[in-house]
Amino acid sequence: MVVISKYLVPREYIGITIFPFIFLKYYNLKSNSVLMNHEKIHLRQQIELLVIPFYVFYVIEFLIRLIQHKKWYLAYQNISFEREAYEKEKDLNYIKSRLFWSFVSYL
Repeated sequence: MVVISKYLVPREYIGITIFPFIFLKYYNLKSNSVLMNHEKIHLRQQIELLVIPFYVFYVIEFLIRLIQHKKWYLAYQNISFEREAYEKEKDLNYIKSRLFWSFVSYL
C-alpha cells in the first residue's frame, strides 16, 4: 500500500518502506517505476527476514558501515539491502526472478 506524506518521509529522502507501506513524499512519485521497484525490493527483503529482524539487521549494518565510512550517506549507500535495491531498481522484472535472500550477496 502506498501512502503519500511529506511529513513521514525523512527530509533527505523521497520514499521509505516500512512494511507493509511504501511512504512517498509526493504523489507524482507513485508513477516513478524505478523508485517503486526500489521500494518493492525493500518490501521483499522485509518479508524474507520476517520484518522486525530486517530492521534490526539494517540498523546494525548501518552502524558498522558508518564506523567504516564515517559519512552518513556513504554508510547508507553501502548497506547490503540498499546496494541490492539500487543495483536492481531499473530491472523492472527483477522481483519476479529474484532469489530468496539475494541481499546476502551484497554484504
